[in-house]
Amino acid sequence: MLRVAVMVSGGGTNLQALIDAVEAGTIEHTQIVAVISNKKDAYALERAEKHGILGLCISPKDFAGRDAFGRALVQALQEKQADLVVLAGYLVILPEILVQAYQNRMINIHPSLIPSFCGAGYYGLKVHEAVLARGVKVTGATVHFVDEGTDTGPIILQKAVEVHPDDTPKTLQQRVMEQAEWKILPQAVRLIAQGRVSVAGGIVKIAAEGAVNV
Repeated sequence: MLRVAVMVSGGGTNLQALIDAVEAGTIEHTQIVAVISNKKDAYALERAEKHGILGLCISPKDFAGRDAFGRALVQALQEKQADLVVLAGYLVILPEILVQAYQNRMINIHPSLIPSFCGAGYYGLKVHEAVLARGVKVTGATVHFVDEGTDTGPIILQKAVEVHPDDTPKTLQQRVMEQAEWKILPQAVRLIAQGRVSVAGGIVKIAAEGAVNV
């Protein structure tokens, strides 16, 4: 059984996609054991409660420094025996202790085709604003492992989404979520639960159905 903790700052639409996939059996042998937010009023915590999932607010504002904040996060994850941490719209700079504790066991969903429109300052609507300002014709989403950089970890899955001439940042954001994020994030968790994902030399290898990476 893969024990998953989801970290989120806002409404939790990607969290909902994961919950739905687990409850539908699309993601097998997986349990979401905790939802952690840095905001006590995040709607994601309500989503967790509605589905009987433990919700926790762990905010950096409640700690003397980033080290103490990081230790609290790691402790909460370890207490829930989390095998995998999923960042699903978590808008907090990650403490180094957390990244080190969950190396190749923490994934993130980013609303662009990395390496385009990623890195410092690219989050939320800002990504889609930049896409439209550049005039690209195709954007999308990326699921990647988290490392010490910003959106620099090994890429697991990507899915392209067409940009329409009349798009606004909000309409493009919605299409990227519906056509890419809500599909590839559950798919990535499913692949990990099946033991089909491995990392070597900074590159992700996905084993064929029925095979297991070691």
